[in-house]
Amino acid sequence: MEARIDKIKQQLQSQGYKLTPQREATVRVLLENEEDHLSAEDVFMLVKDKAPEIGLATVYRTLELLSELHVVEKMNFGDGVARYDLRNEGTHHHHHHLICVKCGAVDEIMEDWLTSLEERLAREYNFKVHDHRLDFQGICYRCNEKAAREAGESNGGTE
Repeated sequence: MEARIDKIKQQLQSQGYKLTPQREATVRVLLENEEDHLSAEDVFMLVKDKAPEIGLATVYRTLELLSELHVVEKMNFGDGVARYDLRNEGTHHHHHHLICVKCGAVDEIMEDWLTSLEERLAREYNFKVHDHRLDFQGICYRCNEKAAREAGESNGGTE
């Protein structure tokens, strides 16, 4: 974790910003909860446990700055809530998501499946892609398994 914090510190410094204690507390919360796609309010509640003196406005400003510097990705999964996701170290693009419309779960796809499409866009349209995001909305495996179990129970166990 310390290596990633140092890298983020360098990213901030290269743009003329410092990694203040408030910003570091926010970054630590994001790193500790990397899989969770936290909202600003979620981040604030977790930061407050570590540093009670930090206010909600400071957390919002820090998240916006980190988003502008491409340290985090600000996203909306269709529920009207902005969520923040750390960008993966060493990857050119952000990862992709499977969003369950039933339970709200968000699963990540870490592979970049769109490289060949980007190459085609460059070749056929002379278009240089800087970044992309791909989100799939549907029913997750957990909800599908639960529905199958419930269907089996309602059939008296026969399928």
